[in-house]
Amino acid sequence: MAFILSNLLSWLRSLFFAKHLEVTIVGLQASGKTSLINVLGSNQWSEDVVPTVAFNLRQVRKGNVTMKVWDVAGQPKFRGMWDRYCRGADAIIYVVDAADRSSLPTATSELHALLSLPALTSVPLLVLANKNDLPDAVGVDDLIKEMRLGDIGGRVVSCYSTSNKTKHNLDIVLAWLTQRAH
Repeated sequence: MAFILSNLLSWLRSLFFAKHLEVTIVGLQASGKTSLINVLGSNQWSEDVVPTVAFNLRQVRKGNVTMKVWDVAGQPKFRGMWDRYCRGADAIIYVVDAADRSSLPTATSELHALLSLPALTSVPLLVLANKNDLPDAVGVDDLIKEMRLGDIGGRVVSCYSTSNKTKHNLDIVLAWLTQRAH
């Protein structure tokens, strides 16, 4: 009986207190964008993830929040379309392979080019220093400095060190996202 009552209460809460969020995830190829969605959506991580071609659209539900998540490809030929998927988003997640130091200059220039677009003014930004489970991963403080995140104004900017594989800090990522739901 308690189980039925609990389910009924959850269902009623979802009807009257449902929140929505549209998120766009961008970043260079092989940074962990698709893996992030797989872990957040179904708690599954795999080494064998097929590179995204153009974009994927997923719906992720956590509690009373339903997230519409755009996973946009990171290969050079697709970066020009990032802004189309970021327009109208409630938040942008920029995933960085923190273990690939050689990619940081490109990741930095692509991020700053994206954020310079007037249509994206004031959209909150969450930068994830992903793959912190690898030995040479850059820490958050160094990433903030190297990517000049402190120079970004006019919007909420946050940066966390994460690992999709170990799920490190993904609870904080979810909390950050759900705060932006409406």
